[in-house]
Amino acid sequence: MDLYEVLKEKDIELPAMPVPAGNYSLAVRSGNLVFTAGQTPKEHGTLLRRGKLGAEIDPAEGARLARRAALNALACAAGAADGDLKRIVRIVKATVFVNSAPGFTGQVGVANGASDLLEELFGENGRPARSAVGVAELPGDAPCEVELVVEVR
Repeated sequence: MDLYEVLKEKDIELPAMPVPAGNYSLAVRSGNLVFTAGQTPKEHGTLLRRGKLGAEIDPAEGARLARRAALNALACAAGAADGDLKRIVRIVKATVFVNSAPGFTGQVGVANGASDLLEELFGENGRPARSAVGVAELPGDAPCEVELVVEVR
């Protein structure tokens, strides 16, 4: 099934590429790899939640927010692949940074929100190598940030 048909069937809308918040590129292509900048769970340019996992935000909501951040990262990757999501062959690597309260150790569960979306869309090719990293702070007090490395044709 065509990836755009999968998105439509699952009622998932690929967002527009965001505007960079600083002096950087949203995604850079080098050969057949695209490296995205970290993306937070924003919708129409607005952060959906602020705060730390294990304090203001529970792990289930964190997973939903990581899913949105991954979708934003996919939009950036598609932009670097001539605007065509179908040019993405494989998700190679995902790094999920989780704004963690002291003692919070559920980063893996939060990161699964991003991983689940990628596998839902790309099947086995959406199962990347992954890191789930707890951090003390993220820009704008975002709850999570996702960056991807994708292979394109």
